[in-house]
Amino acid sequence: MSDLASNLRYRRANHFVFFRGIDLMATFITTMKFTQQGLKGVSETTHRAAALKAAAKKMGVKVTGIYWTLGDHDGVLIYDAADDETATAMLLYLGSQGNIHTSTVRAFNAAEMDTILKRTHPE
Repeated sequence: MSDLASNLRYRRANHFVFFRGIDLMATFITTMKFTQQGLKGVSETTHRAAALKAAAKKMGVKVTGIYWTLGDHDGVLIYDAADDETATAMLLYLGSQGNIHTSTVRAFNAAEMDTILKRTHPE
């Protein structure tokens, strides 16, 4: 178990806390597809992305990447949030604009995955 994980005294599933000055945030990845409305106003997409980033920051969400893509999805949004509720609030705000449909997954870094894997072998 990592030093951080072994020293962490309080952690509920999907809820992260500040511990010894370290901000523990969950990472989320959202794929996006333009709606008809979004396609009609596609020339404003970069301005909408900047507005989303600013609004997300006010909600406590740190947007680490916004990318426009080719293929099955029109874009990808990568961000960190303290918990599922905070991420969901930001996504509801985003969806309420009517420009995109979204699909979201929770992402785990290597250290988080190692902690998860250790739970698969209870001793």
